[in-house]
Amino acid sequence: MPLKGLKVLEFSGLAPVPFVGAILSDFGAKVTVIEQTNASFAEFTNLLSHGKRSISINLKHSEGVKIVKKLAKSSDILVEPFRPGVMEKLGLGPSVLMAENPMLIYSRLNGYGSNGYYSKRAGHDINYLAISGLLSLYGGKNPKPIPPVNFSEFTGGSILCVLGILMAVIARPNIKKGQIVDANVTEGIAYAGSWFMRSQDTLLWGRPKGHNFLDGGMHFYDTYETKDGKWMAVGAIEPQFYQELLQGLGLDPDDMAQLDEEENEKNREIFSKVFKEKTQGEWCKIFDSKDACVTPVLNFKEVAQHPHNKSRNSFIEKNNIVIPKPAPKLNETPGISSAHNSIVSCGQHTSEILMSIGYSVDKIKELKINKIVYQDPKSKI
Repeated sequence: MPLKGLKVLEFSGLAPVPFVGAILSDFGAKVTVIEQTNASFAEFTNLLSHGKRSISINLKHSEGVKIVKKLAKSSDILVEPFRPGVMEKLGLGPSVLMAENPMLIYSRLNGYGSNGYYSKRAGHDINYLAISGLLSLYGGKNPKPIPPVNFSEFTGGSILCVLGILMAVIARPNIKKGQIVDANVTEGIAYAGSWFMRSQDTLLWGRPKGHNFLDGGMHFYDTYETKDGKWMAVGAIEPQFYQELLQGLGLDPDDMAQLDEEENEKNREIFSKVFKEKTQGEWCKIFDSKDACVTPVLNFKEVAQHPHNKSRNSFIEKNNIVIPKPAPKLNETPGISSAHNSIVSCGQHTSEILMSIGYSVDKIKELKINKIVYQDPKSKI
């Protein structure tokens, strides 16, 4: 796998940082997670712990900090999720750890960035999306912006952070040192939305929210309910696709002008009526053979069984949960989903990890007694 040989130290936090570790792990990196025994969000972050190793350390104790320093000294990448200043307060800031390991890539992933007006404030996906400018686009004709599910933290946070880490890995042999990757959800999702911002003066926009080409304003770019209460997604923007759409619906092109704004809502009503005449499955049989940009809206239970996803083997199912396989697919060094492994419990590998950096069995026992480290009692080590 392409990242084989890279050692990653991940500080446990909310889902965006665990997803960074999950991506790196899926593509071959060896990821060690530093966890706290009292983490209230562990049940959520552990969902992305497959294939990682876990050590539980009391970071409020100087001996615990010493353990982290030893781990960082032999690591290639560190990823931390805290607000600015937390790692410095622990004595684990980049100036300390990179002095001991100049080749370390020190990655910070938070909501607003390592400095700035909001940098030390709490926030969640909705807040970052709001000040990025992109939340203003959501909600259709409703003047109230309606947030999507928490996707920005993963798109603008996790994936952009991984991009920064890999660029730092590529640069490291040339500059002969590591560097700090300052990733945050707000700037990341704004950057991911660059095209939306740069296209504002085009014909795609310019109308009130919910009346534009790409925000549900047009009858040929919307979702429609079917006879069985399911939905079809229509994205027939280009004229040739629109013609295929009309043919599939059995409608006369002479009666269905695509870009006549006065006819737009009438055409939407016609589409709504026609789509309700058949089930989703029946519409799929019609449109699967047409280039009309019409697809079924699938839920998580259906997605793995769809013919396209099935033909590409895009998902795996484990314990009745559907899990996407690593993307993108590399033909020579593809990723392998870590989800094949079991969920890791807090401190499951504490002793194993400590022994790997030189701690004796007696010293590890002492650290456990003094509550500096924690070992999952279910662990065999």
